[in-house]
Order: sequence, then structure tokens, then C-alpha cells
Amino acid sequence: MKKWGLAIAGILTYMVGIGIYFSNRLMYMKKKEDDFIKDREVLAKRFIQEDFDTLPKSEIWVPSPSGYSLKCMFIEPHPTNKWIIIAHGVTENKTNSIKYMNIFLKRGFNAVIYDHRRHGDSGGKTSSYGHYEKSDLKAVIDELKKRKGSDLFFGIHGESMGAVTLLLYAGMLEDGADFYIADCPFSNFEKQIQHQIGMEIPFPTWSIFPLGRMFIKLRDGYWTNEVSPIDFISTIEKPVLFIHSEPDTFIPASMTLELYEAKKGPKQLYLAKNGAHAQSYNANPKEYEERIDQFLEQLVLK
Repeated sequence: MKKWGLAIAGILTYMVGIGIYFSNRLMYMKKKEDDFIKDREVLAKRFIQEDFDTLPKSEIWVPSPSGYSLKCMFIEPHPTNKWIIIAHGVTENKTNSIKYMNIFLKRGFNAVIYDHRRHGDSGGKTSSYGHYEKSDLKAVIDELKKRKGSDLFFGIHGESMGAVTLLLYAGMLEDGADFYIADCPFSNFEKQIQHQIGMEIPFPTWSIFPLGRMFIKLRDGYWTNEVSPIDFISTIEKPVLFIHSEPDTFIPASMTLELYEAKKGPKQLYLAKNGAHAQSYNANPKEYEERIDQFLEQLVLK
């Protein structure tokens, strides 16, 4: 009996250890340092401090429905009701959104950039890859409408987790924007997790994943299968531009193709020939902007 007890204790210890390790990797994915992001963008000349400093802007704290505050910046150089909201990816912050913001400022839009929960200056303890972030995005949109009026014409651009966030917002909460640009989203969180397990860990996914998803539910309050843009993409009626780099190995481009095919109504697809994950713009800036112009002219501003 003692041997059986030790064996059971060993199995339980293994299960708890796997569950905590798995859930920690997702909930607390190591973020890039704020200074690293800023220095990287400055070195690449995607962020010019002097130009940014001259823009008329307001720093605004938006309360999240999950009980913390979101650090936002409303950048308003134009007397217009046209706005773009930029949602960054996991491990990044709003500084990474400036390069996308600049695309739209040049085209006469005002912009909102903000830090997701647990990133930059915002509150929140965990990353949920769109689950809680979609409600935060709605809170930012509601604040923008409250301050600038309900007759706004606005779009949302998102990169990686930010792209998933906007698709979940539009598909699950409200199709409230006039257009969406989803750059390198995953189509299904569980498939993405299993893809990463297969690349990083020399164990079969069936031996790890069920425990991991249960610990996410216990510790962060949601099931990973709830974060699934592919299940809601068909409800989005507004135009969507899907973007992905073909060489992306972190989130395969096939996931964006799956979303594109499932989307009904107006849509366009841009598969960049160059660039790793979330690098479509960095590796192909001219073509990236041309495809946004094409999308806006043909499906949004026509």
C-alpha cells in the first residue's frame, strides 16, 4: 500500500507540475522590456521621438471591465471623425503600434494606441490571448465614442494577439467598427498551443495539453477553446483585410487562410513573401501600405 501511495503521490506531483508549468508559460509569457522595444523601433527608424512629440495627444486611463486600468493615448492631429485603433501583440506594448499608427495618420486618420492588460503601463496580471482583451478593446472603443461622439468612422488594426482580439470583439461582442485589419492572427487557440508544444517540447501533446488547459481554467477563469476566432468569423459583416507572412513559423499562415475562407462578405488577403511572425510590415513596408490603400479604396472608403 505504501508503494501505491508513493506512486499516486508521484503521479499527482507530476500532473500538478505539468499544469503549473504549462499555464505559467501562457499566462505569464515573458514580455520584452519597454526600453528594448523603444530602442528597436528607434534604431529601425519606425519611431522618431521628435515627430511623435510634436503630435497633439492625450494620455487617458480607461477602466477595464476586469477591474484594472488601461493606458491609452489618443493622437489627434486631424479635424476629422476618422479614427484607427491599434492593438499590439503579446510581449509588445503601444510603442510597437506607432509604426502602424503612422500609416493611418498619413491618410488623414486620428489614432488610439494603448497597452493591453499586463503590458506596458496597463494593469492586469495575466495574458489571455484575446479572451479578456476583447472586452478591454470594447472599453477603449466606448471611451473613444464617449469623448469624440458616436458618429465616428473607425477601424481597428491588430497584430498577432491584437488581431485575435479584434476578431473576437467583432465576432462575439459587437461588429462595431467600419473595418478591420488582422495581421497574423491564429484561427484557434488550442491548435496554436498544440503547434507550439510540438515545436518546443519533445513530448506528445496529448500528455501535456489536457492538464494545461484545465489549469488555465482553474487559474485564469476560461477554457482555451473559448479563444477561437474561426468559430465567430462568419458573423463579422464589415470588411476585413487579412495579413500574414508566408514564412511565419510561430503562427502558420494557413491559419489566416482558414479565417479568410470562412469570412463572409467583403474581405481581402495579403500574404507577404518575406518576414517572420509579425514582421510583414517591417519586411515589406511599401507593399504593406499599398495593400492597405487598396483595401481602403476598394472596400472601405468607396
